[in-house]
Amino acid sequence: MRAAVPPFTEAGLRRVLEKVQRWAPYVDGSLLDDVAAVLDDYTPTEDEVEEHGQRLRGHLMRLVNLATTSQMDQKDQRVADLVERGRTIRSEEVPSDHRRSVGHIRQMAWTLNELLELLVENQCLTEEP
Repeated sequence: MRAAVPPFTEAGLRRVLEKVQRWAPYVDGSLLDDVAAVLDDYTPTEDEVEEHGQRLRGHLMRLVNLATTSQMDQKDQRVADLVERGRTIRSEEVPSDHRRSVGHIRQMAWTLNELLELLVENQCLTEEP
């Protein structure tokens, strides 16, 4: 029988352990600010729609990845549905019509908001920045 060979040196294992101990998923203030800005009564201008769309796509990608890596999408059908909706809406082109483009980014923001709430509820992340 051979002796087990660890995949890292002692120093390497310490670095990995330190990184894992420091890591804590959280919802940063910018995600909440971006969702609020899009869902507010104010209608974004054409230039703002593009900027908001890019930011929301990034947030959506991050939360979808968190839901899948934590396997929460396999444990909660509501999360799975939102992950699928998030992937679909994130990959769609923003409509060229201003009114429809505002509707599109608002759909992204609602999906983000709902997914965020479920991930917090399932203790995948915290609301504290």
